Amino acid sequence: MIKNIRIVSLSKGIIGESYVKHEVDIGVRRLEEFGLNVSFSKHALMGKEYIENHPEARAADLIEAFCDKSVDMILCAIGGTDTYRLLPHLFGNDELKNAVRGNYKPFLGFSDTTINHLMLHKLGVNTFYGQSFLADICELDKEMLPYTKKYFEELINTGTIREVTPSEVWYDERTDFGVSAVGTPCLEHKNGGFELLRGKSSFSGKVLGGCIDTLYDIFTVTYHPDMPETCAKYELFPTAEDWRGRILLLESSEERPEPEKFRAALECFKDKGVFDGISGILVGKPQDEVYHEEYKKALLEVVPEHIPILCNISIGHAKPRCIIPFGVTAHVDAEKQIIRFYEE
Repeated sequence: MIKNIRIVSLSKGIIGESYVKHEVDIGVRRLEEFGLNVSFSKHALMGKEYIENHPEARAADLIEAFCDKSVDMILCAIGGTDTYRLLPHLFGNDELKNAVRGNYKPFLGFSDTTINHLMLHKLGVNTFYGQSFLADICELDKEMLPYTKKYFEELINTGTIREVTPSEVWYDERTDFGVSAVGTPCLEHKNGGFELLRGKSSFSGKVLGGCIDTLYDIFTVTYHPDMPETCAKYELFPTAEDWRGRILLLESSEERPEPEKFRAALECFKDKGVFDGISGILVGKPQDEVYHEEYKKALLEVVPEHIPILCNISIGHAKPRCIIPFGVTAHVDAEKQIIRFYEE
């Protein structure tokens, strides 16, 4: 059972800003109500400007969190756009490799944290994708969203996730995160189940992937001109051989990429050999269901026909959010509407 949780800001430093203090206070209280001892990394609360200007401090926080024997789990504050800037400070002299050796602990985050998941994957460390502190624990409603809470509780109580099933509802994304929104419910809608877009209803493999926007940014310039070069230097993106037999997870960001960009990302992954050997694809529900049908059309037209595609999974930027473990074998059964995970 997890008792001591460390919150780190590896990308955007928003949790250090005064205008989100009410959210942070809610999140800390909820974690404590779970029976957890909460700590923030040394630089996590130093604000957006400091975090942006000091990637070396963010890297130091991650290393310290792994090295600290009292920390049972690492929880990412939120995503952002530039956690790739930690690469030289984590891999320049095997800093992260030395930190994680013998110090395994659950690591949870999503969105731009996709990059951190790939960093840890390079070192053979299994991680958990799908939730973050500010986006989920600090939910402004009177409680965490029930589906989201269910998976977070499972992770902190057992150290793993055994299975994922569909959520009965999905929620509109909030537009107001101010103090006046505290205690207000999210607008909910009835959710369909997992949707088998094409292919076999049952497939298996170890899951890897994340936010499609972030994965595409490894190869293209969206925000940061040096991101593709830096990611290439440290060989961040898995090789075609590494993808063999895996299940690719894709979910789209809150920026709701245009269908043309979504398609371009798929074409890019195809060119990189990702589709040469994967056993299937899991696709997260888009936020507010924007471009849901257009994304499915692109998947059908770009992904080779023999690869099964399962859509409408509550993972990533659409609320509520489950948690999907990376690095353990997943068995997908679309007919039974369940994804089971087996640790070896």
